[in-house]
Amino acid sequence: MSRSLVIFLHGVGSRGADLTPLGEAGRDVLTDTDFAAPDAPFAFDQASAGRQWFSIRGVTEENRPGRVAGTREAFDGTLRNIVAAHGLDGHPGRVALVGFSQGAIMALDALTSGRWPVAAVVAFSGRLASPEPLTPSPATRALLVHGDADPVMPPRESEVAARRLRNAGVEVRHHLLPGLGHTISGDGAALALTFLADAFRARSRS
Repeated sequence: MSRSLVIFLHGVGSRGADLTPLGEAGRDVLTDTDFAAPDAPFAFDQASAGRQWFSIRGVTEENRPGRVAGTREAFDGTLRNIVAAHGLDGHPGRVALVGFSQGAIMALDALTSGRWPVAAVVAFSGRLASPEPLTPSPATRALLVHGDADPVMPPRESEVAARRLRNAGVEVRHHLLPGLGHTISGDGAALALTFLADAFRARSRS
């Protein structure tokens, strides 16, 4: 099977390097797979370090969808450069997105807007904040993983996202992990790696 690519998308105020251990952990499961963990395109506007996909300063339920849509050009440019560097232009079925928190918001937006018909999207501790209408590719599978003790991103956000994605025609798996806060656990990482391996195999056969 040709090489695949997993792109990790970090949370607000973080950096891509914070998610590289996931790639290291996944090499035994995702053979013939490359990993990339870019920094978000904008400096975090509430601290002197870190990056952000969009600003959360003054964010509300009402204005969040507009902020997500407003950063699509910069987000897409970041991903296009990575995909091209790995020689996968025109091969979305060999690409997957894995996001945490704000990175999960962006990964789900890439799916639900139909811009990135990748093999799979994994959203850890995320929410679906994309503006309507939702026009996802039915070829993309989604996995939502959330801790039921998350004090930052309410666990209900993933439940709502799963329902909306299913209604839009996406094949979705949703896991609520007991006692887990706003983080990626070993159990969650294992779920994601198995899910990604299955998704890549399925797309390679289609």
